[in-house]
Amino acid sequence: MGRSKSLDPRASLAAALGSKIRKLREARGWTQQGLADQMYVSASRIAQIELATDPPNEALAEDLDRVLGADDEINVAWHHMHRVGYPAWVRPYIDLEKRASRMRHFAPQLVPGLLQTPAYARTLFLSGQPGISESELNRQVEARTSRHKLLEGPDPLYFWAVLDVSILLRPFGDEPAIMGEQLAHLLAMTERPHIQLQVLPLEAGHHGLLDGALALLDFADGPGVAYLMGLGTGEIVESAEDVKRFSMIYDQLMVKSLPPEPSRDLIKTTMKERYGCHPPPNPD
Repeated sequence: MGRSKSLDPRASLAAALGSKIRKLREARGWTQQGLADQMYVSASRIAQIELATDPPNEALAEDLDRVLGADDEINVAWHHMHRVGYPAWVRPYIDLEKRASRMRHFAPQLVPGLLQTPAYARTLFLSGQPGISESELNRQVEARTSRHKLLEGPDPLYFWAVLDVSILLRPFGDEPAIMGEQLAHLLAMTERPHIQLQVLPLEAGHHGLLDGALALLDFADGPGVAYLMGLGTGEIVESAEDVKRFSMIYDQLMVKSLPPEPSRDLIKTTMKERYGCHPPPNPD
C-alpha cells in the first residue's frame, strides 16, 4: 500500500489541525479506519480532516480531542482556526462576546448572529460571497452557529434583542420555509428566561440608530463596551461617556418597541400570513 497523502502543517490553521490529529492517531498506532471506528464516522471523513479539505465542526473536534487524549489541544486549535476565519475587523468583538455576561443588541436589517439558523446564515453568506466554495461556506456557517453555545449551559449570556420589523417582513432565500424556520427559532429562543426579544415597528418613526446595528456588552469583571456595526466594518467603543450615550439610545428603542409578548404575537402572525408557516404550539 502506498504512503498516505500528507499536508504541510504550515499551509493553514486547518492543515495544522489536521497534522496534529494525524500525529496523535499514529502515536496510538491507529489507522484512519481505526480512529473512524472509535468516532462512529467514516475513514474518508478522518482523511478529509487530516488533509484539511473539510475540517471538523466543533462537536467532532471535541470528540477527537477526547478519543485521542489530546488534553484540550485539538479544542484550542479548533478555536484559533475559527477565530482567524472571521474577518479581522470582527475578531476583537468575538473575543469580547465570549466574556460578556449580558448583551443588548439592536438589529436593523438581519437577525442577530446568535439567533440565526444554519439555513438563514447559509443564505446570507451565499448572497454576500458569490462563488464561495462549498467547504468554505460550510466552515463559515459552522463558525456562525457555534456561537449559539453562549446562550446555553448553566450560566448563559443574558441576551436582549430589539429587531426592526423589516427583518420579519423581508423574504430570505428562495424558499419561504427558510424564514418560517428562522421565525420559529426566534419564538423558541424567547421561551428561555435569559433571552428577551422586542420588535420595533415602522410606526416608531426615526431613532438614534437608523444607520447601523449596535451591541452593548456588560462584563462581570470590568466596564461595559459598545460595538457599532456597519457594512463590512465594526468599531469597539470603550469611552464610558459614549457607552452611556448608546445605552440611553437603546433604552429609547426599547420604549418605542412592542413589548415581548406582543412581539411574539407579531412573529406568529407574520409566519402564518407572509410565509405560510404554522407557528409552533405554546409550551405547556
